[in-house]
Amino acid sequence: MLVSYTSKELDLLARLMRAEAIGEGSLGMLMVGNVAVNRAIADCLTFRDIQTITQVIYQSPGGFAGVNSNLFFSTATTLEKELARRVLQGEYYYPATNALWFYAPRGNESCVPLWYEQRLSGRYKSHCFYEPYEGVCKQIH
Repeated sequence: MLVSYTSKELDLLARLMRAEAIGEGSLGMLMVGNVAVNRAIADCLTFRDIQTITQVIYQSPGGFAGVNSNLFFSTATTLEKELARRVLQGEYYYPATNALWFYAPRGNESCVPLWYEQRLSGRYKSHCFYEPYEGVCKQIH
């Protein structure tokens, strides 16, 4: 297990993953989960005082837009909870492996090379993922 979590936090993460990436399928939701777990692990940048899944999900400013989506407010399914459990137990998917941020550009726009002054690690469907430079966040590199 990468991060300690409660059953409530498992549900929160599952709902966040759905709200942020349901259109990207299971793999897209897993990548969003990777970013959330990385934020709980990282002791750097704007995540120094963020240590729990609850803190990750409700971080303000700098949190996830998905917490304001109607998709976030309904109960997580068994599949969504299983996906959340998988990332909490250490499954990683490129390009989210070391990512702390992601965003979805409009339409067919390309990913910008830097986001929050961090480098593009890659794109999956409509999401661009960004990771800190090596040495910045030792816990996730």
